[in-house]
Amino acid sequence: MEPSTIAWAVILSLAPISELRGSIPWSLANGMPVGVAFALCVLANMLVGPIAWLFLSTLHRLLLRWRPYATLFERIVERARRKVHEAVERYGYWGLAIFVAIPLPFTGAWTGALGAWVLGMEVRKSLAAVATGVLIAGVVVTTVAYFGIKAFSIFLKG
Repeated sequence: MEPSTIAWAVILSLAPISELRGSIPWSLANGMPVGVAFALCVLANMLVGPIAWLFLSTLHRLLLRWRPYATLFERIVERARRKVHEAVERYGYWGLAIFVAIPLPFTGAWTGALGAWVLGMEVRKSLAAVATGVLIAGVVVTTVAYFGIKAFSIFLKG
């Protein structure tokens, strides 16, 4: 396995757009063993929660003074608040975990961590809920990607 494959898997796992939905299928399609792809991508994506909280409690406060950043951040925050609020209001920290676990655009660890921060949820419980959601999403995405690639490969054999 190439070091660049590992690096790209980690980068895709940490990127807000792709997260596990992009990193696990990409890793499997590039020859990474299923167990390694799952473990590497899930662990990397679990780092998103602490990274987001660290950013929001430090650098974010400085950047808020810059008008373009503040405007963009408000739009992102409002979207996260709307998406996460209902699940959290109804199910608490389990709602946050379920929200993160749904492998659809704008429902991953970044949005979950930001939503928990915006709603003033307790840090440790929020990070545990985000990690639980990432683990569940990892199982779902790995299963779908693995069997999807296997099913598609029958058309590629000559």
